[in-house]
Amino acid sequence: MGHPITVATSLNQWALDFQGNYERIMESIKIAKERGATLRVGPELEIPGYGCYDHFLEGDTTMHSWEVLSKIISSGITEGVVCDIGMPVAHKNVIYNCRIIIHNGKILLIRPKMWMANDGNYRELRYFTPWTKHRQWEGHYLPRFVQAVTGQSKVPFGDAVISTNDSCIGVELCEELFTPASPHILMGLDGVEIFTNSSGSHHELRKLHTRVNLIREATQKLGGIYLYANQQGCDGDRLYYDGCALIAVNGRVVAQGSQFSLRDVEVVTATVDLEDVRAHRATSSRSMQAASAERYHRVEVPFNMTSGTLDDVDESADVGLASTRSFDVQYHTPEEEIALGPACWLWDYLRRSSTQGYFVPLSGGIDSCATAVIVFSMCRLVAEAAKRGDEQVIKDARRMTGEPADSKYVPKDPKEFCNRIFHTCYMGTTNSSKETQDRAKYLAQAIGSYHTDMNIDSLVTAIRTLFSLVTGKYPNFRSQGGTNAENLALQNIQARLRMVVSYMFAQLLPWVRGKYGGLLVLGSANVDESLRGYLTKYDCSSADINPIGGISKTDLKKFIAYAQTAFNLPILKSFLTAVPTAELEPMTETYVQSDEADMGMTYDELSVFGRLRKIEKCGPYSMFTKLVHEWGYFLSPTTIAEKVKLFFFEHARNRHKMTTLTPSYHASRRQQVRLATIPVSGPLPLAVCEDRRDCSKAPRPFQPAPLPQAEQRYDEEAEAKIHKD
Repeated sequence: MGHPITVATSLNQWALDFQGNYERIMESIKIAKERGATLRVGPELEIPGYGCYDHFLEGDTTMHSWEVLSKIISSGITEGVVCDIGMPVAHKNVIYNCRIIIHNGKILLIRPKMWMANDGNYRELRYFTPWTKHRQWEGHYLPRFVQAVTGQSKVPFGDAVISTNDSCIGVELCEELFTPASPHILMGLDGVEIFTNSSGSHHELRKLHTRVNLIREATQKLGGIYLYANQQGCDGDRLYYDGCALIAVNGRVVAQGSQFSLRDVEVVTATVDLEDVRAHRATSSRSMQAASAERYHRVEVPFNMTSGTLDDVDESADVGLASTRSFDVQYHTPEEEIALGPACWLWDYLRRSSTQGYFVPLSGGIDSCATAVIVFSMCRLVAEAAKRGDEQVIKDARRMTGEPADSKYVPKDPKEFCNRIFHTCYMGTTNSSKETQDRAKYLAQAIGSYHTDMNIDSLVTAIRTLFSLVTGKYPNFRSQGGTNAENLALQNIQARLRMVVSYMFAQLLPWVRGKYGGLLVLGSANVDESLRGYLTKYDCSSADINPIGGISKTDLKKFIAYAQTAFNLPILKSFLTAVPTAELEPMTETYVQSDEADMGMTYDELSVFGRLRKIEKCGPYSMFTKLVHEWGYFLSPTTIAEKVKLFFFEHARNRHKMTTLTPSYHASRRQQVRLATIPVSGPLPLAVCEDRRDCSKAPRPFQPAPLPQAEQRYDEEAEAKIHKD
């Protein structure tokens, strides 16, 4: 055994919660020191919180961050440990996203971020400027109240590294790991052995594999110890930061934190051997490149990262040495990610909104079912945390359930806790079926929600009567002789009345049950329907937040199939086999409303269109050429062209609906809609549709031809293979 070193990484912060963030940072440093760590790394911008957005432009945010940092330094907690802490810094009147390296009450280095995340959900260039003077540094004058604490007037600011008595530490920030020419490459060639990465990386389905692969590759060829710290939790927006702190050595992951957790502070530690890094680097080709590498400025620190020299190391410390054991990275399946990510996001929203629970209108369909099951998953996580004795979770649960401060209540039963904080309602009309009503009822019973059942025909009739009194016209459904305009208006009013009733019940149901406060209304429109515009403006898709708004119908079905067994909910099988329908039109002997018939495409096709448009950045022609190869053996090019044109036409003409979408949990890049859309096959008509069915009835520049019988008869196995995620 050579030179052992214990390193640590921690996570979780809230935007602008300076006191709470201070307490969590202090707790993480305390835990790291208790475990014998000599290096502690936290998530990106951990003092103010990553999700401050335009507040980063305010001088107050920077000033308060310095106040928190000075409080941490003056506490004496950084004695004997190097701490890597994140905050914004204004250097020469330019705001930078920085890491502050501190040790024994002194600031060693301020390292600004050099490559900004500025695509997808990230807009870092709106708030910060990248440091472009690579391998250069300047002096930064500290605020006077910080000078009084550290005894320093000026500290190094720029692209430099920390040199201790026995090793060298380099800093990398989040996006810099994802760039082709990452800083760790040149730092490693110049002798840096330990790399820290402080990140604010949000969850997306299947994204963890990308992160792990990049971290492994960072040290596989180069050699080194890589510490990855990530934000965890909901930072008050659509994003959920999924933690999963990692420590890797020479391409091998030796420690991993939880990806989804209700804990406010989590510290991951590993004891690794610097000699493993040096042995890994002892290759001729690497040495030749390192010998000619450009030099980084080294900030010298008289401190030992390791526990001692080869002669005085306690050999008993070798037991369980992390670098000598294999470690299998824990990955969740996409179904598990859907069960856990949105559930943790919902829990944080309840905590931050100070509300008493959630309200969901259950339609008996799979989308509202998925929303309800995710809430039940949240209740399961709360019960598990309560059984472990998590005091913060228990405290929050008592507040939500209206228990007094001195209550002994502990939410150990997920169904019992669900009944206290989760309210569901079925709002039927004469167009609703007994099957959907029963599915909603039995699902509520299975998960334990407080369920109500009502018929809103009287409200619909009142609106129709009012319209008739004012105009002298009485609208009818198409099956009753009405026009398309009448038919659509009558469908819309049912959907929109449900939204109004939902908010009424969400505000007053706690009062009905003898409690105080209100409920947040949850939406249940999936990403595919939003992408195409298959929703009614200001219906039940309009809510406070939406846990499934970034998830495709295909993934939701897989999640429900998983939850049926994992959560022991046999009722979910009936949702999987049900035909998706809005139930807004009267059923007749020859007509039953169907979502896929209304849309003019299947959900599987819509999922493929969404993936190609957003993730693979395909326009109409590129999408057509790709699908000719994917679908060409069971559909003709002409048919594929008609389907692609229909998708882009509906996608383009329904963009006005995107301005009203409920803030949704971000689970997929295909839910981002900032890219401009273009008309296909000529200019778009001026009249745009207002609800989901308008799109299929309004005039369009082309009319998709019906598929020939031969092309309609393709086997289900082939289709499943084509649409497999």
